[in-house]
Amino acid sequence: MAEIPVNLDLFAFEGRWQLDRLVTNAVGPDMTLTGWAEFRPHEGGLMLIESGTLQVAGQPPMQGEQRYIWRQEGAEIATFFADERPFFRFTPAGQIAAAHWCSPDQYDVVMEFAHWPDWQATWTVKGPRKDYVMRSHYRRAVSI
Repeated sequence: MAEIPVNLDLFAFEGRWQLDRLVTNAVGPDMTLTGWAEFRPHEGGLMLIESGTLQVAGQPPMQGEQRYIWRQEGAEIATFFADERPFFRFTPAGQIAAAHWCSPDQYDVVMEFAHWPDWQATWTVKGPRKDYVMRSHYRRAVSI
């Protein structure tokens, strides 16, 4: 198992990552997304742009994209939606948990950095009309 770098901070994420995502849905079809996550400099932090091909069971593939802002705040990394609304905070370590309440839904995440530079985020989402687990695996993109 790789050691987590002691200097794992916001800018350790900068660059391009291969993104593979699996959504296991208890109340609807399962989904996969294959694509890229790119962390670009943005106003003293990083803009995370996730994009790829979303495949929903029984439907034709479609393109998807999402953007978030990450900023270093002391030892923590604070994440925000693209419109600057707060999302969640974490301190990069072996495994961390965080949560986000978006009425009426609860979003809980466990982030795993034990195999850095590969890392994972697993979201468990529960609400009146939501019940799914979303596992995202990030691998540093190889430059050619």
